[in-house]
Amino acid sequence: MALSAEEMAPLAESQRAIWGFMLAFADSMAIKAAIELRLPDIIQAHDGPITLSQIASSISSPSLPNTDYLFRIMRYLVNKKIFSATMNDNGETLYSPTPLTIWISNDFELTLAPMILFQNHPSQQAGWHCFSKCVKEGGECFTTAHGCDTWEFASKNSVYNKLLNNGMACTSNLSLPFVALYEGLKTMRSLVNVGGGTGQLLASIVEEYPNIKAINFDLPHVIEMAPELPGVTHVGGDMFEFVPAGENILLKWIMHDWPDKECIQILKNCRNAILDNGKVVLIDIVLQQEKDGSYCDVGLKADLLMFAHTGGKERTEQEWKNILNEGGFSRFNIIPQLLSTCIIEAYP
Repeated sequence: MALSAEEMAPLAESQRAIWGFMLAFADSMAIKAAIELRLPDIIQAHDGPITLSQIASSISSPSLPNTDYLFRIMRYLVNKKIFSATMNDNGETLYSPTPLTIWISNDFELTLAPMILFQNHPSQQAGWHCFSKCVKEGGECFTTAHGCDTWEFASKNSVYNKLLNNGMACTSNLSLPFVALYEGLKTMRSLVNVGGGTGQLLASIVEEYPNIKAINFDLPHVIEMAPELPGVTHVGGDMFEFVPAGENILLKWIMHDWPDKECIQILKNCRNAILDNGKVVLIDIVLQQEKDGSYCDVGLKADLLMFAHTGGKERTEQEWKNILNEGGFSRFNIIPQLLSTCIIEAYP
């Protein structure tokens, strides 16, 4: 059927949008390659704009890097504003960093590079391919893909375990504003970080507040990788069985890993562990619906991330209220942070 130009215009636009969705993975793959090649570090370390040949000569490689492949990756990342490009008098393209570059640099304290490498590892992406199967048959995506859940898989796979722990440590660095801005830390005497990984967030808290007695609590195979940290005691165990006693309990991006039933059990164990006048402090996403019915895009993507990897979910304020009440916490206070992330103070 022949269509007029006027009829074709909206079809072309909508088709372009679908092509964009279909090839959206190109963004993360190009950024992953840039991190693995250390392109952000090479460009930032250079004294001024840098040519493609200079970038290529700085790449650690057993053979000469393929400059055509490198050019195509750079062209794509310039188009995405990860880097910028200008032309010199000789007609050579010169590359420079942009405000986005630092976030994928290995040398930046708050870098997202370890999390990007973790989320784009083939083992981590396998669960995404099981969405439709789990809708039809039930079950968890990661378990469907691998035959066991994320935590068991990590305990059996040292490469994956290292990627996971490095990714989680990177998110602890992103929680540093929590240390600087959260007033509740000033009066704390003890703090137990449940699911604290290798203890980086607690180390930052203790550095700022050395009077806090800090316990980092996680699974034994995680604690085995944890370095000695001043003022931090590492304890191995299972949060579904017990939580070490403390005046305050901190859970950073833990609850979204689990369905409601498991979250309620964790909260009950935290309730039993809290000393007099204590509280639970959660750092997690709270999905907020805008007036037009939309949600923060990052929050919804994080929700699908949980679907793919853990069987958990991101929650609305009402959903948080439900599990907190059932877990033994009758009062709570939400303190908004960035990108839908909030601090939730929960009291018995």
